[in-house]
Amino acid sequence: MPRISISLSTFLSRAKTAFLSLSASSTNPFQWPLTIVTGNSAADLDSLTSALLYAYIRSLPFSPANADPKNQPPPPPLYVPLLNIPRADLALRPEFQAVFRHTGILAEGLVTLDEFETFIDKGSRTEDTEWVLVDHNKLQGALGEKFSSRVRGVVDHHEDEGAVPMDAETRVIEKCGSCTSLVIRTLRASWEDAAAGGTGLSSGPAPHAQGEFTLAEDDENVTRGWDAQVAKMALASILIDTANLTAEGKVERADRDAVAFLEAKIALSPKDAVGWDRGAFYREVEAAKADIEGLGFRDVLRKDYKQWIEKGLGLGISSVVKPLEFVARKALLEGTDDDEDAETEFAAKIGGFMAERDLTVFAIMTAFTSDAGHFQRELYLQALSAGHAAASRFTEEAGKELGLENHHAIQELQGRPGAMKAERERPWQKMWIQREVGKSRKQVAPLLRRAMGRESA
Repeated sequence: MPRISISLSTFLSRAKTAFLSLSASSTNPFQWPLTIVTGNSAADLDSLTSALLYAYIRSLPFSPANADPKNQPPPPPLYVPLLNIPRADLALRPEFQAVFRHTGILAEGLVTLDEFETFIDKGSRTEDTEWVLVDHNKLQGALGEKFSSRVRGVVDHHEDEGAVPMDAETRVIEKCGSCTSLVIRTLRASWEDAAAGGTGLSSGPAPHAQGEFTLAEDDENVTRGWDAQVAKMALASILIDTANLTAEGKVERADRDAVAFLEAKIALSPKDAVGWDRGAFYREVEAAKADIEGLGFRDVLRKDYKQWIEKGLGLGISSVVKPLEFVARKALLEGTDDDEDAETEFAAKIGGFMAERDLTVFAIMTAFTSDAGHFQRELYLQALSAGHAAASRFTEEAGKELGLENHHAIQELQGRPGAMKAERERPWQKMWIQREVGKSRKQVAPLLRRAMGRESA
């Protein structure tokens, strides 16, 4: 049987073209609802690769081995990966560009919230879409309000919020270092079936404009190269989320199995196998992710940000790959009042960020490697008066679990006066060293949400 395959960049381009054609139409021209595959609102590397990988594999045109070769099967449904951020925010994620260089992905081939808002503005019907969630299991915000009822599947490694029905077509929610590893495990057989060959599918365009898949029977090395590109894309997020499979308490068997499977794909491509160095690849992507020196204070907080509503109150958490001192210096450099002490000026800048997003409680979680080579975490928490009780509950209940120790990184900044202006009220504000470094936002967010979700005693 000829091998059925398509390059990742070509798939993305044609998926976007098909999506835009639906956006421009008053009726759905396809045989099935459009299936949107989207990651969480932080749109980190794991969300990106999980969405692209899931949509790519599910769109490969393969048939069951027992299919009747005389009856050409219909083309597969259209799966479109949606990057859950505006297009302008791609610039905040240099690690994406590092991965794109190895995988042939072009940023213009991605569908972002900009294109999706056009789809919504055109008055598209919710029944024209179905949704698969990756790297989260509850659709949040405006998308959740409109499309939650259309969610048909989920692959995720966060705490189960019970929003996706138990009888969903795909429902995988379990602990894992990287969501991408779970996508690999879930769809590995489908990818291998596609690689094993088709049943005489035409190479002409499919009705949903995602056709022209290449029948590369005469050039196996080309298709193996395409597989290697997809494998590198998937490896990037798995290696980042597990520190190249070294993160204690995070690495699961699915992560190790996925890395072995993906590296085997690379080894099958003569061009890609030569010089492949997993450690060097990891360090390249990790260095790009940590390169936030050129970002302003607000962009540092926006780069990896998630938001929830609990009991009508807004909660936001930013993850930052530099120490709190780095974030504070950014804030102070952009500050307007040199007479304020560092903590008060920082709190004021954070307050402005919170006001933009209607937040009651806001946290900054830092994760970085010290000059001595030790992985460290810090936690900063700020709350408006309506969130004081929840913030205090969190401190009391989660302090031991997270290994929180009082921290004075901002007060210790040099060159700032020590006195606070009496007329300015300081908000509820705490900062800690987090000794339990294995606890990421995936564990801290549920603790904060539970503290906010309970009524005051």
